[in-house]
Amino acid sequence: MDFFVFLSEQWLLVGLLVALLYALVLSERYKAGVPVSLHEVTRLINSDGAKVLDVRDRSEFTAGHIVDALHIPHGEVAERFAELEPFKDKVVIVADKMGQHAGPAGRLLKQKGFQVRRLQGGMSEWTNQNLPLVKGKG
Repeated sequence: MDFFVFLSEQWLLVGLLVALLYALVLSERYKAGVPVSLHEVTRLINSDGAKVLDVRDRSEFTAGHIVDALHIPHGEVAERFAELEPFKDKVVIVADKMGQHAGPAGRLLKQKGFQVRRLQGGMSEWTNQNLPLVKGKG
């Protein structure tokens, strides 16, 4: 009961706290790369020559991935950073299963000066929309 009394008496402070938390969440989200839709990803790949970085495990990558995607598991991005250097002048789209590992990989790439985007919904959404996949080649 005291909690609700506090909320009603300090509504301005509570509102400010909620707004600041929301701003923090948005800020952290964009530090890892702007999330892009499936349609935007296909446009970036087809017209701008963007490179897809798939950070899923090898078995998931082999089961199906976007054409010409570069596979570096999320735990190895920092060590295998040199493989991405040729794509520094292009947009790099980080793809994972559902969004849980794209953030840290995207944040690392942005710190290194890359133009980073994140596949919104991950490869699960790509598969759900029946978009083309290449199987094998792991």
